[in-house]
Amino acid sequence: MMTFTRHVAVFTLLLLSATVLNLKAQNISPDQLKQLVDRSMRTFNVPGIAVTIVKNGQVVSDRGYGVRSITSGAPVDSNTLFGIASNSKAFTTAALGILVNEGKLRWDDKLIKYIPEFKMYDDYVTKEFTVRDLLTHRSGLGLGAGDLMHTPDSNSFTIKDIIYSLRFIKPETSFRSRYAYDNIFYLVSAELITRLSGMSWGDFIQERIMRPLQMSNSGASYKRVKQTPDIIDGHVEINGREVTTSPGTDSELDAGAGGIYSSAADMGRWMLMQLNNGRYGPDLKQKLFSEAVHKEMWTPQVIIPVSKGGIYNTHFGAYGLGWFLTDVKGYEMVSHTGEDDGMISQVTLFPELDLGITVLSNKDGGGAVRAITDQLTDYYLGIKGIDRIQQWADKVKQYTSNGDRVTDSVFSEAKHRQALASKKENYSKYVGKYRDPWFGDVLITLKNHQLWFSSVRSQQLRGFMIPYKAGTFVVRWINPEIKADAFMIFDREMAGKATHIALKRVSPASSAAYDFQDLDLNRTQ
Repeated sequence: MMTFTRHVAVFTLLLLSATVLNLKAQNISPDQLKQLVDRSMRTFNVPGIAVTIVKNGQVVSDRGYGVRSITSGAPVDSNTLFGIASNSKAFTTAALGILVNEGKLRWDDKLIKYIPEFKMYDDYVTKEFTVRDLLTHRSGLGLGAGDLMHTPDSNSFTIKDIIYSLRFIKPETSFRSRYAYDNIFYLVSAELITRLSGMSWGDFIQERIMRPLQMSNSGASYKRVKQTPDIIDGHVEINGREVTTSPGTDSELDAGAGGIYSSAADMGRWMLMQLNNGRYGPDLKQKLFSEAVHKEMWTPQVIIPVSKGGIYNTHFGAYGLGWFLTDVKGYEMVSHTGEDDGMISQVTLFPELDLGITVLSNKDGGGAVRAITDQLTDYYLGIKGIDRIQQWADKVKQYTSNGDRVTDSVFSEAKHRQALASKKENYSKYVGKYRDPWFGDVLITLKNHQLWFSSVRSQQLRGFMIPYKAGTFVVRWINPEIKADAFMIFDREMAGKATHIALKRVSPASSAAYDFQDLDLNRTQ
């Protein structure tokens, strides 16, 4: 009797366990998903969002919500194109993985084997720098170093210029000792793909990745999709008003780091291939790259410090090849975010759960994308009782208010000093041409007792200078979409004229892409 009872008890526990697992595996209903997205859009004032969920080899949902643009009011659907920004990095890594399988390179080949003119500030780093180093944010350069050569758009730098200029950017740490996110080496990676394949990066991505995966709506850059009617406008808030961002340019210079446009439907195909270790098609008989190459992409290459514990009980963080890697409730999470002017994307994969989530947004800020991703993650992990929308609303409010408080304080003091400044103050000592060895020339000009900053090679970087403290000004850019006001510090003089300028961002909330701190501007005339 006792033995029978034990068997019944064990069977009951197994049945209950199976029921719990099945409940966890149940997919979110369309109504639940719509409620989540609609509330997120209202909370964060986002015009349009697309969400893709894949589970157990199937597309659970690939729907659009809201509008592509506040100008047109046209609806977002599953084929609407969004810029996926830095989620393009995984495509660049995949392209290199294809070339690895073809025997055209190895991850640990020295880069100068293929790009002999490549040179870093330190000769040892130049000789030891590998293909793997291009993809792992461990070069020793600081956060966002060199980004001013491709951000903002409409500058005149070429990939040849960028490769040459790398030799002048001073490292912040020793080689391979610390993670510091960069974009510049993904631009070099795109050039490597061009040299090894004989195809442009964009052609390679479309022909060797998008076409086989039937990502028929996607394009490798804005230039390739700009005539498509089903495409979003980016949106930003300027002085409390929501406006559409300026259209992209035809340049593909930075596409390897963040240029791809894709849709909810196409990102579903991309995630299914990733969750199947490079295999795709009806019977998974076709292969984009080998399982060994795929494993390398999802292997930690550089440690990223994380706060241990929390709701997800996270213990480690790392960067692989084009992907962030961490543990969430005992599961491996493979993910990446992407952010460009007026648009955000996030791709999140749980290989052991055969689960993938992509969220695309046509508004900057990121709160909605992260709230939806986290709430869906909680749903599939069986975590209840946490309002991710409210949590992210609080985080975004605190982050932006801190940045606004700093900026408002600085400009309030600057305007006060400007009002007190004498018309007789000698601003002419600052006027002249200054040069940074990698960024090129900037001009300081004086008109009607107003100093102006303008970059010769990056023409959107033009702004007026407000006196702040002795020898220090604050630059406000003419283009209001550039949310990165900067301190300009004239810290050396000779014969009554300023001879050197150092810059740094005013607000801690400004994008690291505006790496003003790396500039070393010396007077040339």
